Amino acid sequence: MSGAVAGVDPERWEVVIGLEVHAELATRTKLFSSATAEFGGEPNTHIDPLTLGLPGSLPVLNAHAVELAVRVGLALHCTVQRSVFARKNYFYPDQPKNYQISQYDLPINADGWLELPSGQRVGIERAHLEEDTGKSTHVGGGGRIHDARYSLVDLNRAGVPLLEIVGRPDLRTPEEARAYVSELRAVLVAVGASDGKMEEGSLRVDCNVSVRPRGTEELGTRCEIKNINSLRSLGRAIVAEAARQVDLIEAGERVVQETRHWNEDDGRTHTLRSKEEADDYRYFPDPDLVEVDPDPAWVEQIRASLPVLPAERRHRLAERTGASGETVALVVERGLDDLCLAAIDAGADPARTLTHAEHNLSDERSRDLDPAAFAALVRMEVDGQLTATQAKTVLAELVDSGGDPAAIAAERGFEAMDTSELEGLVDDLIAAHPAEWQRFCEGDGKITGFFVGQVMQATRGQADGKAVTALLAARRG
Repeated sequence: MSGAVAGVDPERWEVVIGLEVHAELATRTKLFSSATAEFGGEPNTHIDPLTLGLPGSLPVLNAHAVELAVRVGLALHCTVQRSVFARKNYFYPDQPKNYQISQYDLPINADGWLELPSGQRVGIERAHLEEDTGKSTHVGGGGRIHDARYSLVDLNRAGVPLLEIVGRPDLRTPEEARAYVSELRAVLVAVGASDGKMEEGSLRVDCNVSVRPRGTEELGTRCEIKNINSLRSLGRAIVAEAARQVDLIEAGERVVQETRHWNEDDGRTHTLRSKEEADDYRYFPDPDLVEVDPDPAWVEQIRASLPVLPAERRHRLAERTGASGETVALVVERGLDDLCLAAIDAGADPARTLTHAEHNLSDERSRDLDPAAFAALVRMEVDGQLTATQAKTVLAELVDSGGDPAAIAAERGFEAMDTSELEGLVDDLIAAHPAEWQRFCEGDGKITGFFVGQVMQATRGQADGKAVTALLAARRG
């Protein structure tokens, strides 16, 4: 059944997943100050009076951050609108001024969607600007604040521009959640908004999970999971939390709405704090910042400057090749679609071109392959001048050193085998292996590989595997 999650009975339960992705924007300075937004550095060196919350310091909005936010919003098919910055009040040392500047009821981007490689569309509720927080390190007690001997605060990250992208609860499986984050990351990188490095915290994911009886529409009580720093952890956290909630309900207990912490070591989620609601933060418009009302003409200029995005690239490649699904998605993910399209324009067979891109062009250097040489190689293979094995060898040399595929093939002595010579070799093999031939004649498809392998070994890879298979079939009658 679709929507199944390991450890949860899919006949009885449906898992509902919504993701909140925080992307650090690729600006030189912070969202409201001139302090550097560069990653790393000695603790508390990327700071200034505003980062420290000193009296009299006033925020000044980073225009580049607004532009990047608009680029992302347009790429996610959102409505770009008038927005207002608010103060999100809470007491915690990662923001010395005891509030975070964010957007609440009027975000800059609203009501969009993201298309996954499967074709599924996931709704985007909003994508709003806010400042990042500092980083706390809890020493002792396993790194958790409750048991720590003391805590250290690094404010280098505080104030770095963030775009929080809130997805709608349209996901049902860990696989869909991972695909969503991967696709969103690809969009962010494509438009130049973020480097998307989860290992550096440039992209962070909070995951909302709830369960409900299969066939019902009402959403269950959700829990938000934090501390997810990889796609693998995202999938594991969803499985563990969904199973925990089902176990609670089936035991006659209720799920409590709360924020939970993912522990990679024990593979479980743990209570972090009760889930705050908007009222708990006491939002109100920041009196030191004016509203942001993007000029429609400026927004259209940004729209016109956007690159071709991953979903459109997949559609374009599928339309030109007649292929779809995982192959097209993989070729686009590797950034080889432009190469393939250029080779097809130069006369390459679309199917063989995609096959090489999928199986033989995983090296990053493949993107620099000359499309005309690639096309010439594919034509040689399709015309029977090269076997599939020979074509793979020539292609590897083209990637390494460039050159002319015909010259490389000649230098290596790759020539199409004479048909009569190949027929004689096949007949000799049939005579030498009567038991295997009997199995082949009785319809054992697996034995075909044995004969083809023997021929390839005898000819040092110069025989055409398809021709060998055809000769075997003809002799069987």
